[in-house]
Amino acid sequence: MALPLSQLPAEVVREIRSRKWLAFLLFAGVSFLVLAAGFVWPYKYQSEVVIYVDNSNIIGPLMEGSAVTTEISERTSAAREMLWTRAVMQRVAQDTSIFGEQAVRLSPEALEQRVAVLRKNLYVQPRGDNFFSIGYSAGSPLLAFKVAQRLGQLFIEESSDRKKAESRSAYDFIDKQVKSYEQQLAEVEGKLKQFLSQNVDGTEQEANARMADLRGKLELAQLQKAEEATRAKSLKDQLEGISQTLRQGGTSASAFQERISTMEAQLDKLRLQYHDSYPDIVILREQLAELKKQRDRAIERNDPDAQTTNGENIVNPLYQEIKGSLARARADMETTETRIQSLKQLIAGQKDRMQRIQANKAEYSDLTRDMEVNKEIYNDLLKRREKARVSMHLDVEGQGLNYRINETAQYPLAPTGARFPMFALAGLLLGMLAPFGAAVGMLQVDPRIRARQQLEDGLGLPVLVTVPRVRTPFEKRRERRLTLLVVMFAIAAVAAYIAVAVANVLGVL
Repeated sequence: MALPLSQLPAEVVREIRSRKWLAFLLFAGVSFLVLAAGFVWPYKYQSEVVIYVDNSNIIGPLMEGSAVTTEISERTSAAREMLWTRAVMQRVAQDTSIFGEQAVRLSPEALEQRVAVLRKNLYVQPRGDNFFSIGYSAGSPLLAFKVAQRLGQLFIEESSDRKKAESRSAYDFIDKQVKSYEQQLAEVEGKLKQFLSQNVDGTEQEANARMADLRGKLELAQLQKAEEATRAKSLKDQLEGISQTLRQGGTSASAFQERISTMEAQLDKLRLQYHDSYPDIVILREQLAELKKQRDRAIERNDPDAQTTNGENIVNPLYQEIKGSLARARADMETTETRIQSLKQLIAGQKDRMQRIQANKAEYSDLTRDMEVNKEIYNDLLKRREKARVSMHLDVEGQGLNYRINETAQYPLAPTGARFPMFALAGLLLGMLAPFGAAVGMLQVDPRIRARQQLEDGLGLPVLVTVPRVRTPFEKRRERRLTLLVVMFAIAAVAAYIAVAVANVLGVL
């Protein structure tokens, strides 16, 4: 049964009083054991290098848009991963200034062990927005100092080399792409040049313009042909109504008057159907005017008193004139017909040309599209290559975003963590608490009944009376002597404990 908490202090004191020597031995053993642990406890010395991330360089705003500075992200984890690499750890493990001349002659197994120790004792901690520290812990203050100092140097060198390599690789990659697109652009331009030299039909716009021009000329020629056909028909009709010869006799004026009357009747007939601007009407009016002039001249030449000669057939000049006009009209019609046929042949050839242009249109579009796309990408890559060139020069010159050592490693003057005085104080405290702790633990697991409350609460049995322990005067005297002896031993143990601790602090031990 568990002992009630209210009875626990009294029972603990009673148990310690009843087992004084055991309590003393437990006190002395725990105290001196902790003190001995302080003697053998390995001390750790730490040295740190504080790194500053310089991201406020004036070059950044000046070169914005013209160059890209290499960014630093996740500084603490990136620094830890960089320092944990095999190359960096091996350089530190084989550094003769830290581990001596034999460091370069380590066996592979020894080198692996040293690298493992270096990785175990290396730490990187953030210290503000733009600062972080690289530290190393070792049992030797000189070793901690040298390793921390070397780690800081290697981190600066490695980060600078990586930035230069990154910018250089970026420039090389873009430059390779530029040369590749130069070759592709030259090939596409060559194909387009060859295509244009083999296909001289021109563009679709030019072919459409040429076709429209030919069709317009064909329509004009056809209209002209219709006009000439109408004119020829009119001349033919006139020619049929005119006699080829004239009978010369009587007055000449009567012959002309007869012809004039015929033509005026024909003119009146045409005016009923057409306007005065109609070509046949215009021609008849001109012919009437000419006949009237001839009549007037004939009247002037003939003497009214003269006798007319016998009738004689002569060639009618009007008939000859109209016949000549008819021949010219028919010749013009044949010329126009020839031009129409030529225009139709040209239009047929133009249709074949347009079909060839349509057939080559897809290939021409592919070539021009490839050239435009490649040219656009090529121009963009040229700009990017120049930016990469400037960025590479920035990294080579150490500009842009950089790391620099803000605080160098310091030689550690005191170890970190638990020291010997702390072990000495902890030993006394733990030694004094050990007997009480042991008594409390024993009382919690002891099955014996030590208080009436255990019976009443645990078994439900009422307890009428308790009989206290009665000690004789002899037992009391013996108890006092034993207590005095234990106290003297305890004082002696504490004195020895303090003497040993003070001697170690003063450097005597």
